[in-house]
Formats: sequence, C-alpha cells, structure tokens
Amino acid sequence: MVKGCKSAYLIEAQSGECIYKENEYTRMPIASVCKVMTLTIAMEAINDGKLSLDDVVTASENAAGMGGSQVFLGSGCEYTVDQLLKSIVVCSANDSCVAISETVAGSESAFVEKMNGKAAELGCNDTLFANCTGLPKANQYSCAHDVAIMFKNLLSFENYFNYSKVWLEDFVHPDNRTTTMTNTNKLLKKYSLCDGGKTGFTNEAGFCLAATAQKDSMRLISVVLGADSSDNRFNSVIGMFNYGFANYKNKIVLDKNVTLNDEFTLSGGKKQSFAVCPERNCYVFSAVNKTPEITYNIVAESVKAPVVKGQAVGKIEVFKDGILCDTITVVSAEDVKKAGFGDNFVNISGQWAL
Repeated sequence: MVKGCKSAYLIEAQSGECIYKENEYTRMPIASVCKVMTLTIAMEAINDGKLSLDDVVTASENAAGMGGSQVFLGSGCEYTVDQLLKSIVVCSANDSCVAISETVAGSESAFVEKMNGKAAELGCNDTLFANCTGLPKANQYSCAHDVAIMFKNLLSFENYFNYSKVWLEDFVHPDNRTTTMTNTNKLLKKYSLCDGGKTGFTNEAGFCLAATAQKDSMRLISVVLGADSSDNRFNSVIGMFNYGFANYKNKIVLDKNVTLNDEFTLSGGKKQSFAVCPERNCYVFSAVNKTPEITYNIVAESVKAPVVKGQAVGKIEVFKDGILCDTITVVSAEDVKKAGFGDNFVNISGQWAL
C-alpha cells in the first residue's frame, strides 16, 4: 500500500481516527507541507476579523526576493490577500508566504512564533517550524501524525476549498505581468475523489504530501513523508485512500431533518413541550465489518417561551462503544409562542379538573 516512503498516516477527517500508520511519529523535514500551518494562521486571522480577503498587501523586497517555488511578486507591488492565499495553495508560492507572514505578524519570525504556538495548541508535539515556507533550515521538523492533525484543522476553513481545486490559473500582477499557476497536487487529476492537498520537496525532505479525498459522507486525510520519488508519493496516498474507502464507512446516526424521540419541556409557552432535532448530522466512523454500540446522553437547558425554530436549547452527546465521539447542539424544531392569559387559565383549569 505504501511504497518508498519513510512514514505514512491515514485518518478519517471528522473523528481523527487512525486507519493506517507507519513511523508516524518519526521527526523529519516536511519541506513545503509546512505551508499547511502558514495557511492556518492566515485563515485564523481572517476568521478573527484581523485580515480580509480584500485587504491589499504591498510585497516587500524581502518577500519578492524569496527563492524556490514562487509566483514572482514584484517588490513594492500591491496584491490582495485572496491572490496571495490562492498562490500558496495552488503553486506553493514562497514569496506569497512571506508577504502574508509580514502582513499578519509584522515579520516572518513573529509569524513563525504563531505557527509553533498553534502546533502546540493542536497537540503536535513532534513539530517545530523555523520559517513559513519550508525551505531548508536547521531545527525544523514534523511527523506524519502531526501533519495529519494540522491538515485536518486547516480543512475546517471553508476558504481553503475555494483554492485547493484550482488546477490552472493566471496570476495577474499590477504591472501587467502574468504568472501561470499550475497546482502542485497532481492527485487532482490522478484521483477523482481528491479535492485538496499540499506537496513538498527538498533533497533533504524527499517527496512529501498531505492530501484529502471525500466519498459520500466520509472524508479521509492521507500523509506520506520522505518518499523516494514523486510517483511513489502520489501512488502511496492513492493506495491508502482506496484501502480506507473500501474497508471503512461513516454511518449516519442522527439526521438534522428528523426530530428526536425526546421532547423538551417549556415554561410559559402555549405548549408545555416542544419538538427538537440535532443542529447537524452526526456520522459514526467504523470498519465495514463492525457494528459499534451507539448510545446517547441528552442535556436539556431550562427554556422559557417564546422559542424560535432553530434556537439552541441543549446538546446531545454521542458515545461509540462507551467513548464520547461527538457533541451536537440540539435546536428547537418549531416555533412556540409565549402563553397568554387564556392559555394559562386553561392550564390551571385542567389541573383543577384532576
């Protein structure tokens, strides 16, 4: 399944459950796969309102002078954050990485501190960044396990997929130059289920790849590091994807369009209880030949009328074989108005009738 690679790791993207592993904690250089974290810090800045896709960045001489893979930014030229992020995802542009790092943190070194801080927050204990590009530098490493965790986190940002499926596109510079970007992730053409990934290569790191693919409700993340050829890098990831999709499944156990059997009680409403449903679907990951035991624990909040359909009113904890695997917000499936005087009188009368 994995050929010519020093380490490999395959997980299901929602649960993070491991399907296949080989030397997954071995520390080694990961080349441009390090940009998974570069993109993460930038995406977080956007989510936090500190950066906007429409913001204009002036490329510094330092950024424009970066070597390796690049989109040939012009020193002093202005580019949008959207342009720069797309060039990082599509063609692994080192110059765009540095321009983004200087914009977000003031300097690349300050940005790298943020990268290492986020890695620690995610529990990536075998990762250390020394720059935001992955170009060779001392004391810089990660492992297949940590790369998978970091990539899983990156996939939570919807903007990523706006760029990751671009195969070929022109990058237009403000001085009317054009650089043609071609996606370095050849799996987009080689494997129809793949919709994202980050490649990396240096002589020291070998051929590296973190990629994701989705089939029906199941998304997988596959990582290979230190491959001895580009073909072995891509073919090993394809082999892991095929194995995962053939031998594992995601079964829906809660449907957001189906109300729960339990109704929640309500005070001060025209009704004394109301229907609820999960805010989103819940899937449980397991091997095809296994049927895990699924149990639930529903926690209701104290709710007073009025209630609006879609309002959060509690949570439901989902357990797989006795282990908590997901927690989902429970929402009202209906509107319930506040009780008027007449409603309260009917309720009281009903109690007297007993």
